[in-house]
Formats: sequence, C-alpha cells, structure tokens
Amino acid sequence: MSITVVLQQMVIIFILIGIGMILYRRKIITEEGSRQISGLIINITNPALLICSALDDGPKASLRELGIALVTYAAVFAILIGTSFLIPRLLRIPRNLHYAYQMLTIFGNVGFIGIPLASAVLGSESLIYVSIFNLLFNLLIYTFGISLLQRAATGQAQEGTTASACQTGTNRLQKLINAGTISAAVTIIFYLGNFRVPVIISSALSYTGRATTLLSMLVLGVSVAQMAPKDIFSNPKLYAFTLLRQVLVPIGCMLLMRQFFDNRLILNTMLLMAAVPAANMPLMLAKQMDMETESISQGIILTTVLSLATVPAACLFLMQ
Repeated sequence: MSITVVLQQMVIIFILIGIGMILYRRKIITEEGSRQISGLIINITNPALLICSALDDGPKASLRELGIALVTYAAVFAILIGTSFLIPRLLRIPRNLHYAYQMLTIFGNVGFIGIPLASAVLGSESLIYVSIFNLLFNLLIYTFGISLLQRAATGQAQEGTTASACQTGTNRLQKLINAGTISAAVTIIFYLGNFRVPVIISSALSYTGRATTLLSMLVLGVSVAQMAPKDIFSNPKLYAFTLLRQVLVPIGCMLLMRQFFDNRLILNTMLLMAAVPAANMPLMLAKQMDMETESISQGIILTTVLSLATVPAACLFLMQ
C-alpha cells in the first residue's frame, strides 16, 4: 500500500472537515443539526456500510482468520488499557485528569473515521475486521469505560452529583445493545452465513453507507469550528500524547503482532484502527456524568487535526 494513497485519503478527510467548519460558521449546520446528523451516522449509515461489506461477492475470510482477528484485536485493546495507565504518568498529567487521557488512549474513532478510512485505504474486504474491532470497542466503552469514568466522577463530583453518575448493572447491559454492537454482530453473522439479499436491498444499503464519510466529517468539522485555536493548540502535553498514542503505540502493536502471524489484511486493519484519533464517545459519556470535559474535548480535536500527519506516519509500517 503506497503511503501516497493514505495521505490522499487524509487530505480528502480534512477537506470534508473544512466544509463542515464552513457550513457551521455560515449557520447552514447548527449544533442541533450536528447532533441529528450524528444520530443518523450512528444508527443508519455506519451500520449500512458495515453490513454492505458482508454482502460483497469477493473472497471471504475463513472462520480461523476471523478468530485470529478477534484474539489479535482483543490483545490490542489490552495493550491500550495497559498503556492508558502509563502515559499519564510519563507525561506527568495531574492525577484528577488521568481518566481523560486514559479514555483518549483506549478509545479511538474507529466508527466516524476508522470505517471510511479502512474502506478507502484497504478496500471493503477489510470492513469485516473493522466490524470485529467495533464490536470490541462497544463492549469495552460500556463496561470498562463507564467504570473508569464513575471512579473519576467520585473524586470530581460535588455532594449529591455522584449518585447521578452511577448506573445499575441492568442499565449498563441495556446500553451494550446499541446500533454499533448490533450492526457489527449482524455483519459478522451475514458474513459467516454467506447470506444473499435482493439487489434492491443491497443497493439501498450501498447508497446509504456511502454517505458515511461525508456526514461524519461534517460533524467533526462542526466540533473543530466550535473551539478557539488557542484552546486546541496551547497544550504541549497533548502533542507528546498524540505522538505516543497515534504513532508509537500502533507501530509497536504492528511490530509485536506480526511476530505471531502474517495475515496482511488483519494486521493492516489493526494498524489503521490503532492509529485513528480519539473517539467522541468518551466526551458524551463524561458530559452525562457532569464531569470536567475540557481536556477530553481538546484531546479529541487535536488528535483529529494532527492525524493528517500521524496516520500516514504510522501507515509507513503497513504490510505490502
């Protein structure tokens, strides 16, 4: 895979983000409109794009390859969790903000950016592996992620606020059943079952899925437009964090995992998913718990902006 292709895709992504910024500043897209588009992406277009990948007539991965991908990506998340405890200490982050850097470390934007990026760079055959990564992401964010935020909220909250942050095990289990986990599971089931659907349905899903890239970048553009440049670029520790998290960690994972097997598509998908910038979901969850969110917001925006350079840098290690 030529690094030029990756760089071209990142430039395209940033052009679309720029369009989102312009539309927000010209009041064509509002904050409420951005939220509505986010719901459309999460519940409709992303699931359609994933499911379409299972309906392709191209060569299929074997059950053994899917098992290897599951174990590999679970190991990557384990590495990310371990790294998330190390990075705040290396960067001497104030203890009350450790949770923010941990969430930014573990949870990358494998949905809004990862899905369209993998589709463009590696082809639709990579999306079955992206589905596995997304499934693990959703399982972790609503279990480990929420537990991490709840522990941090206990230290931050004023009297009476902590109770609102707590969730019962039943509520947490209900949150696991969402568009992300359902679409990832359906994609895997359709893929394994080699199901066929009428052309009308597959075409409709295809048209719907193609809207994902544009819509998701417009939403990111709105987020960038809402923050002052000095708020985004004034934290030197976030630059060091971005270098560690989005370049060194993905490369380290690639060098480690390819000692055990040499499936190019599984490893390249893993590298891309590990190299994407921070996800929006930790910010939404932190807001629900009335926590300090400035550090998470800055991290999301800066890692997204710097991904124009960090993703191509990490992709120098893509297997050819």
